[in-house]
Amino acid sequence: MTEVVWTQWDDLKVPAGLTKLSPANTPIESADLSSITFYVPSYMGGRPALEHSRAMPNLRYLHMPNAGYDDAMEFLRPGMTLCNGRGIHDASTAELAVGLTIASLRGFPTFVRSQDKGEWTHARYESINDKRIGVVGFGSIGQTVARNLSGFDVEVIGFSKSGRDGSITMDKFDSYLPTLDVVILILPLNDESRNLFDAKRLALMKDGALLVNVARGPIVNTDALVAELNSGRIMAALDVTDPEPLPAGHPLWSAKGVLIAPHVGGNTSAFEPRARKLIQSQLELLASGKTLKNIIVDGSQGK
Repeated sequence: MTEVVWTQWDDLKVPAGLTKLSPANTPIESADLSSITFYVPSYMGGRPALEHSRAMPNLRYLHMPNAGYDDAMEFLRPGMTLCNGRGIHDASTAELAVGLTIASLRGFPTFVRSQDKGEWTHARYESINDKRIGVVGFGSIGQTVARNLSGFDVEVIGFSKSGRDGSITMDKFDSYLPTLDVVILILPLNDESRNLFDAKRLALMKDGALLVNVARGPIVNTDALVAELNSGRIMAALDVTDPEPLPAGHPLWSAKGVLIAPHVGGNTSAFEPRARKLIQSQLELLASGKTLKNIIVDGSQGK
């Protein structure tokens, strides 16, 4: 079967024997998509980009351009393989996680508000140094966060379901949580992680602790988080929220001690070269009949 590939890059190099489609010759909104067998939804295309897969009856490979794949699961059909973009966003998301941590501890939101008002407001803030930091989710991004933090005088503890790569298994997490000054969330959203930080777990956090979420919004219970923030007991820095986008007037916008970024963790200048490199390598594997990397659901197993 001839593989027909659609990506957002008109100039992507594909191996001989594969047919390349892109916005230049196949506008995704209006063209016949029935021949496509390998589809990479446009980055930041959200649900509308995934919906196009329904018009691809011959689709065999759905390759996400980001590490998260929870939103793609409902679009899978029997025989379809799902791959994610593991590795693409490691550098960008990890740097944002560290950046949000430092910005929150050192009072950057106050600096910006004071600058807008032309006010010189001096105060003492927390340093990232001498902190005990938990990284929840110790995959490729979590480990990159830990490496980025290694230049500071901090203790970093990784937590994961498997306990691989020197991390601690999640069944022990609650015993560590009250001792952590900063908790960075970078784990996948699934049935186990949804609402992981509910009112009970938020209450276990140390007074003055900082919660940084660069994973998925529903991992944290928003109402419980707003209540904890407004009590002044903890702080939060969020690149993701639930709901998302966060609507105007939502209580989270005005909660105390929160810094909110509009889900920009992976959307930097580092994305495109890494994404193109991964997809090109995947297509080379496909053309040579080899197993793809980053397989989340293997459609061939259903045959």
